Amino acid sequence: MPDHDHAPLPGGTETHGDDTSLVSQAVILTFIFFVVEAVGGYLAGSLSLFSDATHMLSDLSALLLTFGALRLAQKLPSEQRTFGYHRVETGAAFINSVLLIITGLWILWEAFQRFSAPPAVQTSIMLPVAVMGLVVNLYIALRLHGSHDLSVKSAYLHVLTDTLSSGAVIAAGVWIMVTGDMRVDPILSALLSVFIIVSALPILRESGAIILQFAPRDVDLSVLVADIESVPGVQSVHNVHLWSLCSHTNVLDAHIYTCMERVADQEIIKQEIKHRLEKYRVWHSTLEFECNECKDCALVLPVKNGTGQLH
Repeated sequence: MPDHDHAPLPGGTETHGDDTSLVSQAVILTFIFFVVEAVGGYLAGSLSLFSDATHMLSDLSALLLTFGALRLAQKLPSEQRTFGYHRVETGAAFINSVLLIITGLWILWEAFQRFSAPPAVQTSIMLPVAVMGLVVNLYIALRLHGSHDLSVKSAYLHVLTDTLSSGAVIAAGVWIMVTGDMRVDPILSALLSVFIIVSALPILRESGAIILQFAPRDVDLSVLVADIESVPGVQSVHNVHLWSLCSHTNVLDAHIYTCMERVADQEIIKQEIKHRLEKYRVWHSTLEFECNECKDCALVLPVKNGTGQLH
């Protein structure tokens, strides 16, 4: 007898509304200062400052995607979209991380091209713009810090890396002003590009795993199943599917073998299982109760299509 919970999925409109307000403010500030840094980098002839502006453009794209994802996530499920739009935040995070990697590779190539003959850099323009960029990025990063939404976390990562790069650009400007050595500009740009690429990989891996419906990395399936099997009345668990709907919601589908044939007894078991699943952030579950033991069932089974073929 299949049974499932009817509780609404977490991550309600209040939380998303707060995140949406913060991200909208960050979008406006980032756009304004992207223009300032791009013009400043061009006028100063600084690749590191221009790469910082390029990274800020990546920040802007990330924040816009995050803003759209948060707005869509507030839409209620429908008959055509039964899970709503929770997966949109994961898609936004995936695209954000890809943009970071592409940006990092482009900066690395430009730095390599400039290293042999670095152009002159006007520190009188480079330094003030970089300082303003650092202040703006610090403010945005502090505002976004602490959100549990994956797309907001990825946007925060964008801004944080840009904050560090702004600080490095300031250091490079001081070095050029004191020593006159222009090579520090492409060298710093190359280092920043490597940092950008490395910082994007964890978000790419996490969001990709959610899109491919892998089991959550922070949940041990064997521990979860043992927890369910320890519920009084449960004999065994099989045909389990565990995946993440988004960064804060896991979903479980499982067959529960029990000798309890009364529906009232099964309801007690179901409520206890649901209570225990909360520690694994499983907020939506479908449990199929069976009174006859499945002799050839395993913990994890392939999915059959209409022709009986396994996938």
